[in-house]
Amino acid sequence: MKDNVLVDTSIWIEFFNKDHSVTGDMLEQILLEGRALTTGIVLTELLRGARVEREFEAIKETLTALSFAEPSLATWIEAGRISFSLRRKGITIPTTDLIIGSLALENQWSVFTLDPHFQKIRNLKILETEKPKRK
Repeated sequence: MKDNVLVDTSIWIEFFNKDHSVTGDMLEQILLEGRALTTGIVLTELLRGARVEREFEAIKETLTALSFAEPSLATWIEAGRISFSLRRKGITIPTTDLIIGSLALENQWSVFTLDPHFQKIRNLKILETEKPKRK
């Protein structure tokens, strides 16, 4: 059985903005398999980027239909711990990515993202975008 996937904002942006892409096809498959998850911080990031009311509503309907993952107190503490550890090495990651990464680690989920920040989070499973096959 394949694991659940916490879908990052970067994937949704490509999904909503491009008619056809490898990333979009992968997300469609994850959605069909019922493995896609979202969380509040991703929902908020996407909604704030909406340009018109219809787009806002479409994003809201799509993401609220998914299983919703809530960060716990432990998630927030782990995000702080990861940030603390990385900053000691001179690496800074946005708080949004720390929360998404911590939530995925806590639940042993993969993160589907195009954002390279996530590669800095130790032990995080990142779903890689499949490369298009050459003919």
